[in-house]
Amino acid sequence: MKIIDVTVRTFRYVSKVGRDSEGHGHPAPPHEARQSLLTVATDEGVEGYSFGGLPQSVLEGLVKPLLLDQDPFYRERIWQALKERQRLNLGTLSDKILALVDCALWDLAGRALDQPVYKLLGAYRDCVPAYASTMCGDDLDGGLNTPEAYAEFALWCLERGYPAFKLHTWQPPIPGAPDARRDVAACAAVREAVGPDVPLMLDPYHYYGREASLYLGRELEKLGFLWMEEPMDEHSMSSYVWLADQLDLPICGPETVEGKMHARAEWITAGAADIVRGGVGDLGGITPLIKVAHLAEAFGMSMEVHGGGAVNLHVLCAMGMPGKYYERGLLHPFVDYEAPKPWLAEIEDPMDENGYVHVSQNPGLGWEISFDYVADNLIAVY
Repeated sequence: MKIIDVTVRTFRYVSKVGRDSEGHGHPAPPHEARQSLLTVATDEGVEGYSFGGLPQSVLEGLVKPLLLDQDPFYRERIWQALKERQRLNLGTLSDKILALVDCALWDLAGRALDQPVYKLLGAYRDCVPAYASTMCGDDLDGGLNTPEAYAEFALWCLERGYPAFKLHTWQPPIPGAPDARRDVAACAAVREAVGPDVPLMLDPYHYYGREASLYLGRELEKLGFLWMEEPMDEHSMSSYVWLADQLDLPICGPETVEGKMHARAEWITAGAADIVRGGVGDLGGITPLIKVAHLAEAFGMSMEVHGGGAVNLHVLCAMGMPGKYYERGLLHPFVDYEAPKPWLAEIEDPMDENGYVHVSQNPGLGWEISFDYVADNLIAVY
């Protein structure tokens, strides 16, 4: 089997989620948005897919020349070759692009072999408990605009079946943000509402200084929180070593810092985190995320996956106990998370009444793509 073509189709859809000036998602009036579908085609008629865009110049100048005539089952070799090309193309060949290609190749392999990806990786389980992961705080009436609003939403999530709850608190440009004391007030309100036994997590503003981060950590210890993520700039690993040394509260990271598995290895050996963090988009695909899961296991550490979606779910179902939870969201009182994306037949992460998300048993990554919808809303093909 050989790769004979790599294409991108960009199409429009109607979204009810918008981005603020800092890039955080919030509920928004219906508006046109765009999605892209990467397709890797072979000479045997099998194709693999992944969702996300990349510039035409990157596809034609870097990605496509590398993939053409390659055996698509040589995923490791292709991923390593793309990673090596990043050295001289840091401005254009991002980890998210590596992830697009790698995920499409894993999807292709599953479709070729008529197996879901998590079984190709080495299946461990068919479902994972989820935590409710909120959108960032806002100033919308009835939204996530007060500590009490977070508490009310946490109770709703528990009724829906979620066994755990994570707050993303207020970020700029929301007026008054960042404010560590307001973050603590929201965490305290949620704890009071849900009781002492529900696992809670916090993902606050990402650029607090050491003093504010230590204050947050100590207050969360009093509230019995499970972990805290990224309260400081992750480029300063020494700041995380300093913070982790002073807290009993587990620190989960790194999340967004560059460096793939190499950065996670440095954080582990330096003692900068208690729980390893990584997602498909952060690391550059399924291939490096599995490397990080094995790295965490070798050190006897948990590895919590960043973000939801079918791809992260497949990796979680191939991991052992290093990954406890699936991050489901981002959730908000005004957003219907249970509605399938218009280009898919089903929701990617169906959750039962007990809070377990079930991985698809369809071949590949499990997507049943509506190619008619893509064609009817097509903007560009290259």
